[in-house]
Amino acid sequence: MPLYKNITIDERTKVLIWKIEESLAFLSESIKLTPHCQKRLDSMKSEIHQRGFMSIRHLLALEGYEDCDLYYDEFGKPHLKDGKYISITHSFTFTGIIISDRPVGIDIEKQRDKILRIAHKFTPIQEYHTLANDEAKIRKLTIVWGIKESVYKVLSIPGLRFLEHIYVEDFDFDAGSTAASVSHLAQGTYEAAFLEFEGFTCAYILPSM
Repeated sequence: MPLYKNITIDERTKVLIWKIEESLAFLSESIKLTPHCQKRLDSMKSEIHQRGFMSIRHLLALEGYEDCDLYYDEFGKPHLKDGKYISITHSFTFTGIIISDRPVGIDIEKQRDKILRIAHKFTPIQEYHTLANDEAKIRKLTIVWGIKESVYKVLSIPGLRFLEHIYVEDFDFDAGSTAASVSHLAQGTYEAAFLEFEGFTCAYILPSM
């Protein structure tokens, strides 16, 4: 069972990351899906998306949940029936969830040079001119994107824009954490953490206490 990482943030919050190595048949063996989720699975054209979908159900099972304990609202945001908060992410061969009694968000992204071309759409690109090379820029931009995506997942506010409304404080790679602030309808500051592994970046946020 390739549970890749199990991070206990505090007594109320946990992050679990799965590395997808199994076949779809193997991942499907011990998991019972609701009719709605079975329909979603069957509609997916990519097997890696199907395997990601099923690996998330294995992550849920590790925390004592079944597929029927998870539901999605009209905006596609996941919720748990017991009232706990959950956020879900999938990127290529990794999936992740974060579960807490507070609103949470998580994002996993593959580090790719594509982000250099789109960076101006989500962050002030002039702030990155001091970085030594493109590899460092890709790493940092991917972290910033992941943090902003995680904030967006928490708030789910129409009109919230990455470039204009979410700001990520500067950070060192070794720090593993920073802060993000929102200047929109739901203003606030959020604790953000990140980690890198096998060419991927995982970021997650919690509201500051």
